[in-house]
Amino acid sequence: MSHHTQTDTRVPGYMSLRARLAQRNRGLRDKVMSLPEAMALVNDGDHVAIGGNTFSRTPFAACWELIRKKPKNLTVSRSITSTEGDLFLAGGCVDKYMTSWFGQGIVWGLSRVLRDHVENNRVIYEEWSHMSLGMMYRAGAMGLPFMPTRVMMGSTIPKALQSRLETMTCPYSGDEMLLLPAINPNVALIHVQRADRFGNAQYDGLPFMDDDMALAADKVILTTEKIIDNDEIRNAPDHTRIPFMTVDAVVEVPGGAAPHECAGHYEPFYNVMDDYAARTRTDGVDGAADFLQRAVYGPDDWNDFLRLMKMDTLIGGAS
Repeated sequence: MSHHTQTDTRVPGYMSLRARLAQRNRGLRDKVMSLPEAMALVNDGDHVAIGGNTFSRTPFAACWELIRKKPKNLTVSRSITSTEGDLFLAGGCVDKYMTSWFGQGIVWGLSRVLRDHVENNRVIYEEWSHMSLGMMYRAGAMGLPFMPTRVMMGSTIPKALQSRLETMTCPYSGDEMLLLPAINPNVALIHVQRADRFGNAQYDGLPFMDDDMALAADKVILTTEKIIDNDEIRNAPDHTRIPFMTVDAVVEVPGGAAPHECAGHYEPFYNVMDDYAARTRTDGVDGAADFLQRAVYGPDDWNDFLRLMKMDTLIGGAS
């Protein structure tokens, strides 16, 4: 049971969201750029939502490049957080983390880096239920201030959050409902299997929360295994999950989810993840910091990182 003080939860009003939307260039234009150029769109203090789930279709290259930029005071949200969460914390980038589980994966257990940061009050950590995060992105995507639900009711999770949640009595049934505040991130980082240069994106495998995240965010930065011609998108328009008008940057990054998996392209690189887990199991935060210095700040660019981690078969098929 939490003993902390809860704070009022505020979300943007409708007219504020309309104004934010009006500032965006939603036209059909070439959005291809480099990873550093795309990460320049992220500002200190932003709320950054991360697509994929655990070690599936993680926008790892985008996270890797963003951490190299050494941003400050970010709020980061993701349905289930994996390796990238440790690196954001060890890099000193995050003030607040919102997720439903935090660990590289079940086989490696909970994150020792997160535990250290929470126990030493270096991060505000909110662990929501998985469904509640999905509903909060959904509310943001729909332009609603909250989503009435029954999730988490009857549990102690709402009391453990720093954010105070409100309830209401349903005017139709008389039932009590829990009101989940909308999430409208400043930036969403999403990795897909293919996209055109305008930002029409298609992905395979589980959808996770990426569609709602893209609609809810002010900016969407897409990394893609491959940029394909717009004619290919038009040949299968029903496969387009994220439309161009939501996207602000398109970056072609083969292997952009590594060492995590990308359905249809590559499996997780368990040797890399085992090695990282062993470092943090032995040395905790210092192990993560050593990994940062060697594998995040050290390489010249993403392909150099892939070579360092012996994942260079992902570089355009070259060894």
